[in-house]
Amino acid sequence: MDFKPDARTEELVASLQDFQKTHVEPNEGVFHEQLAAQDDKWAWDTVPVLGEIRAEARKRGLWNLFLPGEGGAGLTNLQYAPLAEITGRSHLGPAALNCAAPDTGNMEVLHDFGNDAQQKEWLEPLLEGQIRSAFAMTEPGVASSDATNIETSIALDGDEYVINGRKWWITGAMNPNAKIFIVMGKTDPTAERHKQQSMILVPRDTPGLEIKRGMEVFGYDDHDHGGHAELIFTDVRVPVGNLIGTEGMGFAIAQARLGPGRIHHCMRSIGLAERAIELMCARVEDRVAFGKPLSEQGVIRDWIAESRVRIEQLRLLVLKTAWLMDTVGNKGAHTEIQAIKIATPATVQWILDKAIQAHGAGGLSQDFPLARAYAGIRTLRFADGPDEVHKNALAKAELRKQAARRA
Repeated sequence: MDFKPDARTEELVASLQDFQKTHVEPNEGVFHEQLAAQDDKWAWDTVPVLGEIRAEARKRGLWNLFLPGEGGAGLTNLQYAPLAEITGRSHLGPAALNCAAPDTGNMEVLHDFGNDAQQKEWLEPLLEGQIRSAFAMTEPGVASSDATNIETSIALDGDEYVINGRKWWITGAMNPNAKIFIVMGKTDPTAERHKQQSMILVPRDTPGLEIKRGMEVFGYDDHDHGGHAELIFTDVRVPVGNLIGTEGMGFAIAQARLGPGRIHHCMRSIGLAERAIELMCARVEDRVAFGKPLSEQGVIRDWIAESRVRIEQLRLLVLKTAWLMDTVGNKGAHTEIQAIKIATPATVQWILDKAIQAHGAGGLSQDFPLARAYAGIRTLRFADGPDEVHKNALAKAELRKQAARRA
């Protein structure tokens, strides 16, 4: 395994680091001021300063870096890893490069499974950053950690599908510019367990689709990236041509979507942890307690040392996973994908907790990005599958492997 960046990656890293330093992080405050001044707080992608930043990103060739094929930058997972890490330092970073979830996963679905008409109508404007999208899978009435529990019905009626159900925690859906939803539901409840589900495209303005309310995460409504919505589908009708792939492919498409999504989240989270360490070190050098700087207190130094050790371990695991995805495919890297999904949010949450503690009461406030970051990273222990599901699957695979060795 060789994780040394190649020449192209080094060039992109240098360009992106400069872009992040000169255009992204200095404009975080401006972005929030302009968003607060808008009539619609959910329309984050219409904020003027973000438009300026995105124009600069396109000029520098820092656009759609996440997508390996046509329309993207053609990067491998290993090449994209350090770039995603840099963007993770700021909540504006992914959006500036058109690399923000859930749009990235939805673009991958349309790119890999959508037909020509679907790609022209929805993928092309998403790649251009002209519209936003949402991915509607999670439901309040079932344990959605088991995706086969999904109850929303997608019933064929002539040349249309009729959709009925309720979804929640649908990220980005509060943004009025989220013009298209990818909805997962059941087309055949009698089929084999993993072939009951399908995915279908539902335009935002379709009659019967109700955006019922926004959800909050520890009191944050996350309006700066489109919020999280509860949706009601009541006899929503769309043409049969809106089905993605064929009936029964929904579960397989979801798994294909979640693989890259999990590693992208982990890459970005490492960048967030790096920024937390920077903030922590700056804070403890600046504050004096009991006659000496906090940076000279043993417990603080222990936090800093532990943070550095943990983040270096985590980065190597994520890079190994990216390398395996490139060399043996997502299926071959399944164990490592599960491992980073387990390790990353917990590790970064620990680092953020220490950074908050080192900041004192300020760490809990809106004056620093740490409290909001903590809420976001805690969410990742549910998103794309909760810790316990991944641990259970990883343990089952390990038990099988060890049993085979004993045989």
